[in-house]
Amino acid sequence: MSDTSQEVVRAYHARTKHRFEAYAEGPGQLDWDAQPAAFRHYAGAPLLELPLAADRFERCYGQLPKPPENLVTPDLNSLGALLELSFGLSAWKSWGPNRWALRCNPSSGNLHPVEAYVLAGNFPGLGDGLHHYDPENHALEGRALVPPGSEAPWLAVGLSSIMWREAWKYGERAFRYCQLDVGHAVACLAYAAALLGWEVVPVAADGKQLAHCLGLDRADDFPPSRYNFTEVEEPEILLALRGPGLNAPPTAQALGELLSRADWQGKPSSIDAAPGYRWPAIDQVAAASRAAGISEAVSLAPLPALVPHPTTAGTAALIRQRRSAQRFDPRQSLAKSAFYRMLDALLPRPQSPWLVLQSAPRIHLLLFVLRVDGLPSGLYLLPRTPEAATELPAALTPADQRFAGRRAVAEIDPECPPHLGLIQLAELGLQELQRLARSLSCHQDIASTSAFSLGMLAEFEDATSNGHGYRDLFREAGLVGQVLYLEAEAAGVRGTGIGCFFDDPVHQLIGLAGQRYQSIYHFTVGSPINDERIETGPPYPQRS
Repeated sequence: MSDTSQEVVRAYHARTKHRFEAYAEGPGQLDWDAQPAAFRHYAGAPLLELPLAADRFERCYGQLPKPPENLVTPDLNSLGALLELSFGLSAWKSWGPNRWALRCNPSSGNLHPVEAYVLAGNFPGLGDGLHHYDPENHALEGRALVPPGSEAPWLAVGLSSIMWREAWKYGERAFRYCQLDVGHAVACLAYAAALLGWEVVPVAADGKQLAHCLGLDRADDFPPSRYNFTEVEEPEILLALRGPGLNAPPTAQALGELLSRADWQGKPSSIDAAPGYRWPAIDQVAAASRAAGISEAVSLAPLPALVPHPTTAGTAALIRQRRSAQRFDPRQSLAKSAFYRMLDALLPRPQSPWLVLQSAPRIHLLLFVLRVDGLPSGLYLLPRTPEAATELPAALTPADQRFAGRRAVAEIDPECPPHLGLIQLAELGLQELQRLARSLSCHQDIASTSAFSLGMLAEFEDATSNGHGYRDLFREAGLVGQVLYLEAEAAGVRGTGIGCFFDDPVHQLIGLAGQRYQSIYHFTVGSPINDERIETGPPYPQRS
């Protein structure tokens, strides 16, 4: 990437920060009756209805990521389970005349910019070529089919973003949220694959190659118009599935050559024919941050094995029941053992879901510990790599003298696993900590009424030395968030991602200066208060 790409992504990040005195640029008002279409379909493409087979492969969440005793072979049942638990619907919600879908992969504002595509060769029951996944009907639409080959079966998943779905509501900051959603979606795929005993790894592909492999560069399918920007899909990532009997997929270049001879079918449905705004900054940062096709060899530090989770809950059940809590009960607290387990699960080990990382881990956690039994309320720091354990604390220079007595938690609490490297920055009273957490997360109560909330501190300067590293930061943050979502469900509580926070005030709180570290995502975990007025229905009632 050129210096210009570096400048563009850094300038975009600066201009899309929320500040106490002003929020990032967004729409002045929202017309909820004119919301962009939540589902894209390809009319005219052959449709393959997939089995709703996830329950056939159910096993305890505590057994992951170890493979099942009986290897799951690739077929339409296992493929159906993989896509159902990654990108499929988990429920329909209704309140009065309003009805909306929930999906297994979370999304900012439940807007779901991510589209999923399946590329396959000699896969049992599936035509060779490119298929679009339709989550509304749990089906595959055959976009580009080629004659069967003679090689062993292979399977890959490509993701794109329809960024207008997020920009419609969030304006210029939407590119950040799209990348977070990609991270969540990739993690969902990794967890669903782990249930089957499979693995997910990235495949090197530059933006142009991936667009061609997913059929996103077909001008006749997306004809030019004044509002064409609402229909554009941004190529994001290509992922290979590894499992029993599955070979590595062809390279991105070979896939492109294969599909250039394909019979293309189907026309994409419209997302929004009459948008009220346009955000050129999103187009600029998207162009500046596209992948160059070169993947960094990711080396993860050796750590003690993650102790199996004590829950007896099933993996598919937890994935389907995952929700973003809207309110928390401040009278409830979290057991310290559950808190330490969640943090331990966030350390990047050479196993699922961390095998999907495209670059070295660069996300670390600033924790607002509010209601964890046996742990004093206050600010804590979790560096997630050995290098950051030394460098990040040294970069903190807060003026408040209460930060002068920082301590390693393992030295004062024998229950804290030493390899966590958890640091207590300052012990603060609950009321003061609540005010801090709430005010920094755009004055949202969910950051202060939970058991703990956190800000994700990214090694921003190093990562943005090239444009694509900017995407990698947010994707890693989304991956961390997805692990927290499922770990919270397994512990009997609930999580919520927080995209709205005041960027620089977070840095000022702990004495971070310059651009070396930047806060890019917040999250909160606690005991949810459910709204009994909202009714829940099955995800696919038409298939019952």
